[in-house]
Amino acid sequence: MSDFANKLASTRSSKRRTDLCDRVIFHQLDDPASVASLAQFVKSQFGNLDILVNNAAISGNIADEEALRAAGSQIEWEKITTESHELAVQCVQTNYYGAKRMVEHFIPLLELSKSPRIINVSSSIVKLKCLKNEWAKGILTDVENLTEEKIDEVIDEYLNDSKEGTLEAKGWPTRVSACILSKAAMNAYTRILAKKYKSFSINCVHPGYVKTDLTYNTGILSVEDGAETPVKVALSPHGGPSGCFFDRNGVTSFE
Repeated sequence: MSDFANKLASTRSSKRRTDLCDRVIFHQLDDPASVASLAQFVKSQFGNLDILVNNAAISGNIADEEALRAAGSQIEWEKITTESHELAVQCVQTNYYGAKRMVEHFIPLLELSKSPRIINVSSSIVKLKCLKNEWAKGILTDVENLTEEKIDEVIDEYLNDSKEGTLEAKGWPTRVSACILSKAAMNAYTRILAKKYKSFSINCVHPGYVKTDLTYNTGILSVEDGAETPVKVALSPHGGPSGCFFDRNGVTSFE
């Protein structure tokens, strides 16, 4: 191949990479097969991954939207939302196991990056002080002995009590309970990951109360404002904090 042809091929290759990097590419993510497919796509198109942001979440309840509109600024969520065991299962599968599945598939590609980052979007309502079940709180607080199996044990116990209708009697949250429990589990998993992958930056971020479908657009922040903290943490200098919980004011406590 001539020098001109070599340069032309190189230019085309560079242009293709630039074109891919300059646009947003959408892929469906709703089951294990689609996660594996996306991981293969990223591997074939880019070779590695620098930043993984796990932002997908559902609330685990259904709101009476007519009552919500009528409530104005005085919203009594416990009166206008409905929770069920089926919704709790869906919430845990999306918020915790969905994020975990993403991490497991993309860790090999992140390991090829010079500055790998994982951002797990969380919430201030899932701090451990909100968890009144002392057994579960004890497990999730004991970071030194925390394992994925113990997190699964907490989730299984919660879902069993949800099925039996004994959440309040057992000290679990009774409002947005599945969301609180699933995100608390993800926070704990984040700390396990940070200990295991010491060359990574792996953190949780509370973006603030954002106007999205998840909050039925009752939030006080725009989507752009809500993205500010996750982006800031994702782009922080290499070698920065890992295993931490950030909010809009900086590092905060998991408890």
